[in-house]
Amino acid sequence: MALPTTEPFIAAAEAHLGVALPGWLRARLLLANGGNLEAEGEYWELFSVLDTTDRRRITRSATNIPGETAAAREWVGFPPQAIAIASNGGGDYLILMPDGQTPPQLCEAPFIWLHGVDEPPVQIAIPAP
Repeated sequence: MALPTTEPFIAAAEAHLGVALPGWLRARLLLANGGNLEAEGEYWELFSVLDTTDRRRITRSATNIPGETAAAREWVGFPPQAIAIASNGGGDYLILMPDGQTPPQLCEAPFIWLHGVDEPPVQIAIPAP
């Protein structure tokens, strides 16, 4: 089970990424920093934000949003401006894309990016908590 985190760790991740995370994701991370979520009939591993409160939280937040985003950007076809927030374990990602209206802001709803498929990411409904 994922442990909760606090605002300063979310703010640090946002500063590292240069964008503000959507409200639903911030609320989710405050309750459970990582863990699983269901979206589009699949289970996804939600990435955390690095939490250095104690050794246990450091270990559990090793797969964090900034680090996983950097790794995903190495994949061919991964949108360079996307933020990776979850993985299904098969190479596909739930991502956040910039809102075309306000560049440092991300779209509220996530997208699914399928690896190995030459198709643009598809926007989906916000996953339930």
